[in-house]
Amino acid sequence: MSVLRTQRPERDESHLLGADVRVRPPEARDWQAWAELRTSSRDFLVPWEPAWSSDAHSRAAYRRRLRRQQRDANDDICYSYFLVRRSDDALMGGITLSNIQRGVAQCCSVGYWIGEPYARDGHMTEGLKCVLGHCFSSLGLHRVEAACMPNNQASQALLRRCGFRREGYARKYLKINGTWRDHLLFAVIGDEWRRPD
Repeated sequence: MSVLRTQRPERDESHLLGADVRVRPPEARDWQAWAELRTSSRDFLVPWEPAWSSDAHSRAAYRRRLRRQQRDANDDICYSYFLVRRSDDALMGGITLSNIQRGVAQCCSVGYWIGEPYARDGHMTEGLKCVLGHCFSSLGLHRVEAACMPNNQASQALLRRCGFRREGYARKYLKINGTWRDHLLFAVIGDEWRRPD
């Protein structure tokens, strides 16, 4: 994975650090914690995600995922991160920057998930702010976009806390859990975004 750097609140050679969270690339040793968290949070996650394959959480599927993530990061088209609690290294969720466009666009899409035991505790807000700082400084992006379903109030609130503004409504935008679903479209622009102190 590419090396991540951030100026605030701390600097680390491979991780983005917040006060309570660490955002870092996934590693092979994370498979069991990842599989257990995703499996135990299945009912919480399924309504908001693409349909899960039958082997979605197998070690082989995880290894394939890591290889693809490495290729995508090397090609500067997608970066995947895990959200980890600093106090005990508990894996809490993930954040992905995808569809990275360079040239005149300099933008990407952000997606995220959090395990049910860690939801609504502010961890994803802190992690997403770390990633946004990275997008607008180290990655040199101008715009970060996000989409969420109209009934996902928690995701809408998260995006607003992180400086996103609602920009539109896309009908049947993404196939979620086997069904094409409408989504609200959000974005944040680099020169408007300010990382909180």
